[in-house]
Amino acid sequence: MLGPPKSRDLRRSVVVSLDALVPRDHFYRHLERTLDLAFVRDLVADCYAGGGRPSIDPVVFFKLHLIMFFEGLRSERHLLESANLNLAHRWYLGYHLDEPLPDHSSLSKIRTRLGLPVFRRFFEAVVDQCADAGLVWGAELLFDATKVRANASMDTIVPVLHLVDDHLAALEPPPEPAAPPTLAEANAARWELLEECRLDPERPSTSYYERKSDGRISTTDPDASLMKPHGERARLGYHDHYVVDGGKARIILHTLVTPAAVMENQPMLDLLRRVLFRRRLRPHTVIADTTYGTTENIRAVEEMGIRAYVPLPDWEHQRDFFGPSQFTYDAAQDVYVCPQGELLRPSRREWKAEKTEYRADAAICNACPVKAACTASTQGRQVHRSFHADHLDRVRGYHETEDYKKAMRKRKVWVEPLFGEAKQWHGLRQFRLRGLMKVNMEGVFVAAGQNVKRLVQAHGWGRRPWPGGAAGGAVSVASFALVRG
Repeated sequence: MLGPPKSRDLRRSVVVSLDALVPRDHFYRHLERTLDLAFVRDLVADCYAGGGRPSIDPVVFFKLHLIMFFEGLRSERHLLESANLNLAHRWYLGYHLDEPLPDHSSLSKIRTRLGLPVFRRFFEAVVDQCADAGLVWGAELLFDATKVRANASMDTIVPVLHLVDDHLAALEPPPEPAAPPTLAEANAARWELLEECRLDPERPSTSYYERKSDGRISTTDPDASLMKPHGERARLGYHDHYVVDGGKARIILHTLVTPAAVMENQPMLDLLRRVLFRRRLRPHTVIADTTYGTTENIRAVEEMGIRAYVPLPDWEHQRDFFGPSQFTYDAAQDVYVCPQGELLRPSRREWKAEKTEYRADAAICNACPVKAACTASTQGRQVHRSFHADHLDRVRGYHETEDYKKAMRKRKVWVEPLFGEAKQWHGLRQFRLRGLMKVNMEGVFVAAGQNVKRLVQAHGWGRRPWPGGAAGGAVSVASFALVRG
């Protein structure tokens, strides 16, 4: 029969236990059992004064950020609204039904108080727990970076000197007119922030040419720089770098966000040294893509006793002439022998580029019957040899091995899916925050959350649904079989 209309008597008081309302197999119960956050209070103790009004529990602050990560929320206001209504969120935070949650504005103030160093130590503590659970292998390290859009519009870009002029105009007239800073000085100011992220501030952000981003800056996010993702129009953004362990769990051992104007290969050695020192690892292999195949990186990695499984630039097919492999180097005479048997002798050394130029005699070269296939120059064919050619030749030798081919297949299923996961489920397509320090906080916490996903899986969470629909962190059996051969 048709039932009566449902009565609405929602003002009636009910005696209920929040603990009884949250299912025993709920994700946040499993997270509470797995991730030990007891270290947080000691981590932040130096950030608070000895007296005064008591603060919000810092453990609650980090739990709120974990909820934001797992639920895929993009707003702290939305986060508190969701936590206020969600019974599981209240249970995880430790707040009763009649207890008011912190105001959303408190999160910004606490984040500013703690700063990037505390977020980094939080990330390291999560990696420590992953290592204690046996999830860190340490024999292989994989490097990669992805482009992340900044929270700033292209309409906010102005010339650097224009920004300085506006700033000076807003001040009282100085005793003497101040000269506007040069582009080099403006870049140096930006690199002061990168120094705090453990990068060498003396490294220039550009090479011998001037990028558009050197002379233009966003008034909304001055640290973001111009980038052009593949197939898209130019926009402001950053590079998010990951160092990933080669073990099955794919634990992220270190992360760093840099302006997009900083080449992906520049931070590699800083990241590598930090991981080796902090985690006390002795890897036998470093795996990266062609972007990282600079002579500086390869030499440093090889001199550490680590194999650099990195593709090298293909100089053979960039031009229609004979490639460098067509010329044989004679170490005893320090000369190159061309395909016709003529000698190319050292002509000059380029100390900055760390290479030697070898050149053939112009008269012989111009009379050569195969000159059209060798060079268009009338000054004789030239070949360059790096001062560190022995290291480069050793790396080229790796390319013929089966281990190297497996490493290249492994890179595709170990690192790149981590970026895809972070962008699709955890808001890494575009940063919420602005400024280099704040986007590093955001990037560090996303990486920490990805590690937490692997940690809870290792403690039995399995393939049950994740909050917010976030995909699991385990590598598929097919992918694992692919890279293990």
